Amino acid sequence: MAISDRRADDFEECSEINLTPFIDVILVLLIITMIAAQASSVAQPVDLPRSGAKPVAADARPVVVTVRADRTLVVNDRPVSRPGLRRALITAGLRRDDRVLLAADRSLSYAMVMDALDALRDAGYTRVALVGRERER
Repeated sequence: MAISDRRADDFEECSEINLTPFIDVILVLLIITMIAAQASSVAQPVDLPRSGAKPVAADARPVVVTVRADRTLVVNDRPVSRPGLRRALITAGLRRDDRVLLAADRSLSYAMVMDALDALRDAGYTRVALVGRERER
């Protein structure tokens, strides 16, 4: 152990930046943002079927049309009638060349899902992606 000539009160001023508190704050903000993004996503009580397809990148502001088990249509948490579907999609800020996400309850028949697709096509929207849950591995 070496003995120093310096006294404890002779410290030099340190001009380095301590990044540890800055990184801690950034990580906390990242976690808060991740939790808030999950809480703000559109979630309807729909029992989706499972799919083995690879997930695709989501649009910046996706518009989700949900067909519930009782055959009601919902556009981003707002119930709509079939005749009012076009107006609801335009109100949601969707253009005709944008992609529409269609989530249908798994208890619905194929014909009911096709009715929802027909309603979207009648409203002028042909770019439709089906929403499903990932298969458990």
